[in-house]
Amino acid sequence: MERQGRRIPKERKRKLGLTRLSQFLRKHKIVAFDTMIFLYFFEEKKDYIEETQKIFENIQENKNDAVTSVITLLEASVLPFSINKRERAFKYLHLLLTMPNLLVNNVDPNVALKAAELRAKYRIKTPDAIQLATAILGNATGFITNDKKLKAVKELDIFILG
Repeated sequence: MERQGRRIPKERKRKLGLTRLSQFLRKHKIVAFDTMIFLYFFEEKKDYIEETQKIFENIQENKNDAVTSVITLLEASVLPFSINKRERAFKYLHLLLTMPNLLVNNVDPNVALKAAELRAKYRIKTPDAIQLATAILGNATGFITNDKKLKAVKELDIFILG
């Protein structure tokens, strides 16, 4: 982010990002997220900790409802299983299924068809299409991701984290 040839200091850029995120969350009663947003929160990734804490505090305090696909559990569990840390995969399962105000939806025929439509229209990957279809059919109006390619999707208001 530059303005008139000068860089915006990192601290100011971070505060601007948090302000934009707060405005986004106020605008949407129901939000959905890409898997990475959960991972950044669960693993306390320092570059994203303030933003993800804000997101999940809002959900836990019932300021926002959230919806995600069971694909989130699949994607989040790959690394723990690959490094033989099964307990971490089960921790993710527990966190996802017990988080207040978060609905984890299965992939049903309606989600599959909507995902196929989105995939054809925007040429996105199947997991992304499933996440977005789940969001749309779960009545979310906002979607938080770190994938800039998803900004092209017009059916949801897309917020790029970071």
